[in-house]
Amino acid sequence: MTVSYEGQVAIVSGAGRGLGRSYAMEIAKLGGKVVVNDLGGSVTGEASDARPAEEVVAEIKAAGGEAVANFDSVSSYEGGYNMIKQAMDTWGRLDTIVCNAGILRDRAIHNMSEDEWDQVLAVHLKGCYTLVRHAWPVFRQQSYGRVVFATSGSGLWGNFGQANYAAAKMGMVGFMNTLKLEGEKYNINVHCLGPAAATRMTENLMPQERLDQMSPDHVAPVVAFLGSSSCTESGLVIEAAGGHYNRAQMVKGPGVDFDTNDFKSVDWVEENWGKITSLEGAQAMWGMGQTREEHYAAKG
Repeated sequence: MTVSYEGQVAIVSGAGRGLGRSYAMEIAKLGGKVVVNDLGGSVTGEASDARPAEEVVAEIKAAGGEAVANFDSVSSYEGGYNMIKQAMDTWGRLDTIVCNAGILRDRAIHNMSEDEWDQVLAVHLKGCYTLVRHAWPVFRQQSYGRVVFATSGSGLWGNFGQANYAAAKMGMVGFMNTLKLEGEKYNINVHCLGPAAATRMTENLMPQERLDQMSPDHVAPVVAFLGSSSCTESGLVIEAAGGHYNRAQMVKGPGVDFDTNDFKSVDWVEENWGKITSLEGAQAMWGMGQTREEHYAAKG
């Protein structure tokens, strides 16, 4: 099956540079119409500039595609509404949202200010909510929608000095896990993508030799697939970088059963800690009490 966005409309937040630009260009190349959102601020979220979004729109149009620029902040409830409204007013539908916008305010937790915490969560996590909240009624009405959140290895595995960023990125996984349940009846699929690429955010974190291998264009095909009608699963976490793609998954171990009439002591917990924490035979879960295997087997 050929992946296509013909006749479809996507919103990509933070699409003026780096990864977001590559996502918007890839979706447009596949026939999608794109709302290119970017406030145009610095890596830390200061100032604004219309040029990045406008330049991506110009690139898409020069290649024969359709796109419009949007300069709203994803951290604003009204901004999220404006993006959905712009898509609907311009093309009459909306099929995919890619929540990519982000900032950094890195600092070890003992030095992190309340504002540094709040601003990062506002852009990354609330920025997913503002788009999803206003897109969801459209998706439900048309019985179709695709959502891709930009999570991160910082949230999945941890990274020193990024407690705010990591909390927001892992929050997206929890958000996805509930949305996949709420959206299933309406053919709304939700995924998380953990990218690694050479961008403004990573230019000082890796040697140049590695950065040269880490073009955002290596990540874009995975995003385009997850946001398309060709991807029929939901609730996946995919990591993608130059030269490597993989799935990441929280799993549940078999654990230990005991008679609820027999209250166990803390010493019993210590004695059985190896069994309690064992991941031998662990399974990926769909929701509380149901594995992914059981869920998809029931769906046929």
